[in-house]
Parts: sequence; structure tokens; C-alpha cells
Amino acid sequence: MPEITNIENSKNLREDYAEVNGVRLHYVSAGEGRLIMFLHGFPEFWAEWENQLVEFGKDFQAVAIDLRGYNLSSKPAGVDQYSVNHSAKDVKAFAEHLGHNRFVLVAHDWGGGVAWFFANRYPDMLEKLIIINSPHPMIFARELLNNPAQREASQYMLLLRSPKAEQILSKNNYDYLLKALTQDQSKWKMSEHERTGYIEAWSQPGALTGGLNYYRASPLYPPASAEDEKRITAIMNLDRKVFAVTVPTLVIWGERDTALTIGNLKGLEDYVSDLTIERIPDGSHWVVKEQPERINSLIRKFMSGQLF
Repeated sequence: MPEITNIENSKNLREDYAEVNGVRLHYVSAGEGRLIMFLHGFPEFWAEWENQLVEFGKDFQAVAIDLRGYNLSSKPAGVDQYSVNHSAKDVKAFAEHLGHNRFVLVAHDWGGGVAWFFANRYPDMLEKLIIINSPHPMIFARELLNNPAQREASQYMLLLRSPKAEQILSKNNYDYLLKALTQDQSKWKMSEHERTGYIEAWSQPGALTGGLNYYRASPLYPPASAEDEKRITAIMNLDRKVFAVTVPTLVIWGERDTALTIGNLKGLEDYVSDLTIERIPDGSHWVVKEQPERINSLIRKFMSGQLF
């Protein structure tokens, strides 16, 4: 598997595969007990959560999967295979494969898109939900339609949806993606071990297309026409129950995120009935990597009922 870093006790991480929901999911885990599952975003893979696996593997079965399309997991053909509905079913089947019918779900970026959907569709399976810099779909639709700052910040999505995305992102040994992870207000100092691992993950056959297909399958992207605006308005007008979340939820938000404005926090309580928000003023979109100890502390406090 792509090389893991020299984090203390990372030698205790275990690698495996699971055949679930018609796909083969690669995952890395640590520890035993109650399940806590971690879902990465784009352009990451399971190793986004290496610090969390080491920490929570002390007293949980901590598991980070490669979402379908990424790294060593299956990469189904067809953009339609990358809707959050398919990935949420992967998560459900994977938890059941491990022998758990209830668990804690932690997710970032596109993993959060899957997690919001999962929490709405399968609330009885979740003890708690923890979302990091990933907008609720109804709030994001509103911001794309009504917030010029969010619309401008999301223009990159049009590139990622385009046929030329693979060529641009892989040019010069994935320079675009490496810069996206470590620049743009990020305080994450990527090690050479991490750099090697990310390039290896992106270089897996079909992996870059698999990750990009999440953008291509989504109906939420910056509107470029009246028809686009009509589509997003229709999403906003759906019954609120379609996207309601009743699971106890912690949203952690790095406020220096240049892709997702803090407007995505406004009105979130209208869709999430049991909500706690923790803002990190000096955190960027990559706050999981920038401040792993703080993220771990917030997760632990929320799980123990110390955050309200």
C-alpha cells in the first residue's frame, strides 16, 4: 500500500480488503471494540486519517476506508456509480461486514457528502456523526445560488468536472494536487513519506478519474446558466425531511477554508436537530492534517458528551 508516515505506533495499523455492495474496498484499521469509521475527501485517501487511526485505535476499532474510485478500492465504470447514494450503501455494507450495526462516523470533504446522506438514510446505525469542512447539501445549494463568494470559491469544480481534468491534475507529477494540499493558507508541512504516498495513490490505474467522478456525478456545482440555477433551486425546494439529520452531530470548521465559506454554517440547525459547531479560526480546509491533536481532542470530547 502507499507508504505510511513515521507516526508513532503506526506499525500497529492493519491493511485489508472487503467485498461489499458489488465493490472491493481497501481499508486500514487499528484496535478493537466499538467501531469508529473515517471517510476521506478529494484528493485524499485513507492516509488522511493516519493520526486518528493511531489515536482511536487505542480503545476503538478505528477504520479508514478508501472510498470507491480511490487508491486501492474498486473503480466502477460510469459516472453514475459515484453518487453519494452508492457510497453510502458501501459504508452500510462495510460496517455490517465488520459485524457492527451501530458506529461513530467521521468524515471530511467528499467523505462528508457521503456521511450527510448516510446519516439521513440510516440514522439508526449511527451513534454520532462528526463532519469536518463539508457542507450540508441543502445549505451548499443555497450558498451556490445566493452567495457570490461561495459561487466564486467553487469555480474550481467546473475544472474538476471537465474532460481535461485528469491531464491538468496529473501534469508534472501531480503538481496541481500537491499544491492544492499544501498551499492556499494550509499550515500542513507534508513530509516526503506523505508526498510519496499521495503520488502513489493518485497513480493507481483509474484512481484520478474515480475521485473526479464524485464531482461529475453531483448536481451541486456553480451555476453557469439559467438552467443550472433552476436545477439548484429545485434541490433547495425539496422537502426538508429529505436532508434532515437527527443523529447527534458535531461540525468542525476550519474558517480559513478558501473553497467553502463560513456561510455554509448559517442555518445548519434547520436541518440538523442535535447540532454542535466548533470553529477553528486558524484552520484551513486541510485542518485534519494541520491540527491532528486538536481534531482528536474535539472528537473525544464530543463522543464523551463534554461538547454541547
